[in-house]
Amino acid sequence: METIPVVIQIIGLTGATLFMLYIFRLIVRGQLREEYSIVWILCTIILIVFSIWRRGLEQISLALGVFYPPSLIFLAAIFAIIIFLVHLSVVVSRLQNHIKTLTHELAYLKQEVAMLKENSGQAADGPPILTES
Repeated sequence: METIPVVIQIIGLTGATLFMLYIFRLIVRGQLREEYSIVWILCTIILIVFSIWRRGLEQISLALGVFYPPSLIFLAAIFAIIIFLVHLSVVVSRLQNHIKTLTHELAYLKQEVAMLKENSGQAADGPPILTES
């Protein structure tokens, strides 16, 4: 297999570096949480390493017994996507439980406020009655 031309190596390195800077910018602006940015930072570091280490993918695929080096990239990408999807499923499940708990607490508090208004002689849905003395 022939080596990557230098121009493509420079384009790959520049693109990966710009993507890393974009991820850091999203973190600083609060648009991306740190726990989710780890995946993107790791992927970008891998791209930078393979942009610098030209024959790295070939050597790793030979060591693992993979005959076509680009298929190793797809295998790693599919594995990373599956891990990330499981993580997001856990996060969504946890958030659903929190939403259900908060909904129950809100309903309880509304019921308690309505009971307090009824006990104090005010209408349950109306504004408080103010009297001038």
